[in-house]
Amino acid sequence: MANLLLKSLKKAFGDAVIIPGVDLEIRDGEFIVFVGPSGCGKSTVLRCIAGLEDITSGELYIGGELVNEVPPAKRGIAMVFQSYALYPHMTVAENMAFGLKLAGYTKEQMKAAVDRAAQILQIEHLLERKPKALSGGQRQRVAIGRAIVRKPGVFLFDEPLSNLDAALRVQMRVELSRLHKELKTTMIYVTHDQVEAMTLANRIVVLNKGAIEQVGTPMELYHTPVNQFVAGFIGSPKMNFIAGELVSATTTLATVKLHEGTVVQVAADATALPVGAKVTLGARPEHIEASKEPPAADNAVKGHVQLAEHLGDTIFLHATLAGATEAMTVRTDPDNPVDTGDMAWLMLPPKRCFLFDERGRTLSRAA
Repeated sequence: MANLLLKSLKKAFGDAVIIPGVDLEIRDGEFIVFVGPSGCGKSTVLRCIAGLEDITSGELYIGGELVNEVPPAKRGIAMVFQSYALYPHMTVAENMAFGLKLAGYTKEQMKAAVDRAAQILQIEHLLERKPKALSGGQRQRVAIGRAIVRKPGVFLFDEPLSNLDAALRVQMRVELSRLHKELKTTMIYVTHDQVEAMTLANRIVVLNKGAIEQVGTPMELYHTPVNQFVAGFIGSPKMNFIAGELVSATTTLATVKLHEGTVVQVAADATALPVGAKVTLGARPEHIEASKEPPAADNAVKGHVQLAEHLGDTIFLHATLAGATEAMTVRTDPDNPVDTGDMAWLMLPPKRCFLFDERGRTLSRAA
């Protein structure tokens, strides 16, 4: 096992700066997930850690050792890619042992390592098969097993579940979580899927345009995002945003006039902003209440339900407000009578909503 330290790590390809300078500490035995949209630099950071990309400037420490100039094979890391990259002419056991064979291990050592990894991954019955006789999930287990036999200090995963169907992705998330608990090894996992990030990570690193927006536990990022980007990226379906302007503010309550004219209140401290300042209200789909009848309390907007998605245990309502370009998404229970084509009142609980300033920074929420 090993801890990692990235100090002002920068990566550029010529004049194109991909990573302007990342500072991050990863503790020994953590499961860290890099998440962000395509092109945000998460895979580039992972490849710099692996040694597959040269670091333009800055320092990278693994287990307290500066490894900027250390070749990949000597960094004590193992990488699992989106592609399984298995040799089709070799059996599962031969695929898993191939790296050890190149390193000069004896047959007895290779067999012991392969048997141990196969037991951990529950693929002992597949050792004599060739890749063509395996399912996608089984092939991914073999690729992970190939990494396990090396007993690395750090595992690096680059979107390893992207090629699997939905059911297998869920199953493999469970397997990876179990694997981490059993091996207690530092793991760094790259994905654009925030559901994977939320379910697997001890801590999540949210990246945007090569910079770290926020680092925290899944629940920290869900409940206390530092800005609108993080708030919109964490959560499924994503948070709803409505443009507005500040009408008045105290340290515990902000009154906001939304773009379509409705005045609502948010439990946030907006006293640092002037009256009339542009703000954005954020509300998660699961926190909005939808009704055909006007609510007894204020703080509701009226929307036209374009589509009601009935999923059995829940309903997703997609409703548009007057003058809005994007539909709001509301998650409600399966007994809610609101349906496609209805006009609905959407209640925005003041203590569950977020408020962001013009630069996208989260205004502190009142207790």
